[in-house]
Amino acid sequence: MKTYLKFGSLIVVILGTLLWLAMGGISETKTYYKTIAELNQLGDGGKDHRLRVGGDVADSIQRQGREVRFTLTQDNLVLPVVYSGIEPLPDTFKPGARALADGKLGADGVFHATKIQAKCASKYEAKPIQQPAAGPRAAL
Repeated sequence: MKTYLKFGSLIVVILGTLLWLAMGGISETKTYYKTIAELNQLGDGGKDHRLRVGGDVADSIQRQGREVRFTLTQDNLVLPVVYSGIEPLPDTFKPGARALADGKLGADGVFHATKIQAKCASKYEAKPIQQPAAGPRAAL
């Protein structure tokens, strides 16, 4: 009977440890999506969380080595962003493209991104339906 009790307590300890690790990993990796307007309204408590913010890339991309500085715009609001991640920027990252930045808002009001995703709107639009050319009909 003691063997079953030891084995059962070992299983409980292992499962408890796995649950604790899983919950810690989830809380560290979750990201909140915010608009630029919501980001501007965050207090100091919101600056501790990882955030994701989206907007249009303004014509302000400046590259300085591995660091890239640009501005996101959304509804006439602007957000300065600094990206210093290790991954190269996507090919579709250019002025006028929609972009999502993952990172944290600094105390200086600059968003420090660790990951950038960009998408080209024209790439995802449906192709227009081609209508047959209207010409004279042959008489039957």
